[in-house]
Amino acid sequence: MSFWDTEFLGNPLSRWATAVGAGVVVIVVMRLIVAVVARRMRRFAAGTATDVDDLVADLVDRTKLLFVLIVALWAGSEFLTLSATARLNRYRRRVRDDDPGIATAMGAVGFVVRLGIWAIIALIALDTLGIEITALLAGVSVGGIAVALAVQNILGDLFAALSIVLDKPFVVGDYIVVGDSMGTVENVGLKTTRVRSLTGEQLVIGNSDLLSSRIRNYKRMEERRAEFQVGVEYGTPAEKLEKIPDMIKEAVEARENTRFDRSHFKAFGDFALVYETVFFMTVPDYFSLMETRQAINLELYRRFEDAGIEFAFPTQTLHVRTGSGGAAPGGGMRAAV
Repeated sequence: MSFWDTEFLGNPLSRWATAVGAGVVVIVVMRLIVAVVARRMRRFAAGTATDVDDLVADLVDRTKLLFVLIVALWAGSEFLTLSATARLNRYRRRVRDDDPGIATAMGAVGFVVRLGIWAIIALIALDTLGIEITALLAGVSVGGIAVALAVQNILGDLFAALSIVLDKPFVVGDYIVVGDSMGTVENVGLKTTRVRSLTGEQLVIGNSDLLSSRIRNYKRMEERRAEFQVGVEYGTPAEKLEKIPDMIKEAVEARENTRFDRSHFKAFGDFALVYETVFFMTVPDYFSLMETRQAINLELYRRFEDAGIEFAFPTQTLHVRTGSGGAAPGGGMRAAV
């Protein structure tokens, strides 16, 4: 394969050379055309009494080099087989999979860049038409200050969006909790962030409100701490009570993605002997936690059943005092309810 057959952005270098050559030719030809047309229009306008031809001649003479360069770039691109939109979309999808934060930044920065480009094009067009843009820029600046004061909240959200893009407290795809709202981030816009809740509805939250709140990002958890309590009946023999922490430890360690921390006889409850257990999930997703909890509970139920250990349930002992006839003073009977 020769040097000119080497591909760059899907096109061989020979085609790139042709595109560059076409662009240069367009620049030279347009500059010559502008010079010739402007000179002839001046001659023609000098022999007429109307102002229209003078205006046309002035507009042709004011044709900017930047406009010529834009036309040249367009002409050169016609010789290339670039699918810019498709390539950009594929790139954005790939970047979103690799780093959603960059995808978020691309969306915000892309909007700002497009706005700036169109503003520059509009100013060039006005200048080409002979409109004095210096006074226009000064007026826009004064008006911009007034508008900024009127839309402080909107500007606050815009700067908050920039802060989210740069600091990345969360990105698209993260599961976050903000106050009493929670869900998966779907889009980070210039004014609002859209979150899909667990119940299905979309939550729209202002960016400044987000940054002024405490954000809990569950997607970035490395481990998830879990805690549960088990109560057994009063009257359970002491030798069985001593075995319960080991039973719980074995039930936890038998599960995948778990790291046992501790299990202790915590307290004498109102109606139960209470054991408290703490373990960690080495994967952060909530579904794995609930599956593990279920497996541990079933395992403990079987082990307690085999060992003859009864789970406690709420009970209450009533002391009923009998009447004066019959029973001795202080006598009575008890009933468990």
